Amino acid sequence: MKVAFIGQKGIPATYGGIEDYVEKIATRLVRKGHEVTVFCRPHYSSTSGWYKGVRVPKVASIPTKHLDAISHTLFCSIHSLSRSFDLINFQALGPSSLCFIPKLSGTAKIIVTIHSLDWQRDKWNRWAKLLLKAAEYPAVHFPDEVAVVSESLKRYFEDKFRRKVVKVPTGVDAPVFRKPDKIKRFGLDKDNFILFLNRLVPEKGCHLLIRAFRELETDKKLFIAGDGKFSEDYKRKLHRWKSEKIIFGGYVEKDVLEELYSNCYLYVLPSMIEGVSQTVLQALSYGRAVLVSDIKENLDAVGNFGFSFRNKDVKDLKEKLRTLLRNKDLVTGQKKQRRDYIRVNFSWDKAAESLEDLFRSCLNGRAVNGNQVRSI
Repeated sequence: MKVAFIGQKGIPATYGGIEDYVEKIATRLVRKGHEVTVFCRPHYSSTSGWYKGVRVPKVASIPTKHLDAISHTLFCSIHSLSRSFDLINFQALGPSSLCFIPKLSGTAKIIVTIHSLDWQRDKWNRWAKLLLKAAEYPAVHFPDEVAVVSESLKRYFEDKFRRKVVKVPTGVDAPVFRKPDKIKRFGLDKDNFILFLNRLVPEKGCHLLIRAFRELETDKKLFIAGDGKFSEDYKRKLHRWKSEKIIFGGYVEKDVLEELYSNCYLYVLPSMIEGVSQTVLQALSYGRAVLVSDIKENLDAVGNFGFSFRNKDVKDLKEKLRTLLRNKDLVTGQKKQRRDYIRVNFSWDKAAESLEDLFRSCLNGRAVNGNQVRSI
């Protein structure tokens, strides 16, 4: 198969769950013998030509908050018409609204993968939210198949549009356990810190975590890893709380990331919107206890192996943090069960197999139902 991915920022992934998803799937499809192209934005990826057997052409975008994704998708969609792709996989709700361009003008089969309800994100103004919500209609009606990464998204789109939607779960990397070394420069050591690792954008709720943490009496530190492109004002507001106990690490390299997961006492994600959080799944793969907001997507992700608090409720977040800080047995009691849960349910190899099944079904003209795509 000749497959193209459109809508992501690019690969290799440096930040972003969608980018990580595309990289892990695309490289595995290449190893299975398929020809794969992943379109990249010039400001995101420094790699040109090829990456691990994947063709990675750079196509221009208008690199502003509101136009970056949609302009890049438009240019890539037009560019795809001159290529003989068998199948094009659009990523994310906004970019997928333009899937009609190759659908109406080209011969490739079109699959849309929706990772979250982007119109819920706080970073968008009222008009942007309306446009993203309107994008649901073309994203669902034009493609040959629609895939989602979580059960809650599947229910949402099937209930709203009365169309069969295929769940293709995501995956995570196998954990690499490391003793504390490079993280010591931040004053971190084994089990002496709570970890927040994500983009610094309002919908991830870092400000809620900081407010709750500041009201606790604890000798633990709060380490905040991540950055926030197009959210500089929000990031500056967060940094006002910087102290000896609230530490900002910015973007961290892979080996530091592995040390953070290996040694944190607790991982916390107080997000208000998610698809399936890669960081939550990755923390669980290390056996870490996780505390998440009780939105459906987070509860779907953690299953019976995480803790939750009421979404946006700083008081409840503080109380749940206090409980977990005072009861180490709750934090350490299910390490093996957490690792096993992720190993069985969130494998990149199985995710690639499931998507490959969907691609083949689509190309062969077979209707896809929940039993035809390999289940994870």
